[in-house]
Amino acid sequence: MHIILASGSPRRKEILSQIGVTFTVQPAQGEEKITEQAPEDVVAQLSRQKAEEVAATAGEDTLVIGADTIVALDGAILGKPKDTEDAVRVLKGLAGRTHQVYTGVTYCYRTSDGTRFKTFTDCTEVEIYSMSEEEIRTYVATGEPMDKAGAYAVQGLFAAYVKRLSGDFYNVMGLPVAKLCQELKADGIPFVSGGKEA
Repeated sequence: MHIILASGSPRRKEILSQIGVTFTVQPAQGEEKITEQAPEDVVAQLSRQKAEEVAATAGEDTLVIGADTIVALDGAILGKPKDTEDAVRVLKGLAGRTHQVYTGVTYCYRTSDGTRFKTFTDCTEVEIYSMSEEEIRTYVATGEPMDKAGAYAVQGLFAAYVKRLSGDFYNVMGLPVAKLCQELKADGIPFVSGGKEA
């Protein structure tokens, strides 16, 4: 079976490689179209768009995995910061509070019998220690927050400020891989094969 990750995220590539999956990377290129409002519905919709786009040109015996992750505070979606001051603003909002990280995953399995789609979401609550403005600006100056939803990387330098996680750590990184494995297993789709990124 050929496995395609429909994402260019280095974190998702790292997670799949970590569990021994052989796969290729083919990021979806289409424009994201959001018609939903609730965070869990938005990530589900976007992950399906990514998987459907890449699966449209995939051959038989192919598994395509699409994923999308967002950070939400009080129900409001926090995207990637526009600039350093925006990153500072976002982190000031998160400091000393608990927020949610949602990831939507859609996989498409193409065989000679047809195509199967499945979408699921996962949510992890993340509590951040209080941070001084100096700590926030020092962190932002590293550049790490600039391409991250919510303006931080849980697996990076920001680990110094994460007080508590309730849920899947890998979901916060961008792929709830254990849940993905269980969903595929329940569908009878072979997945973990002891390989690496192709």
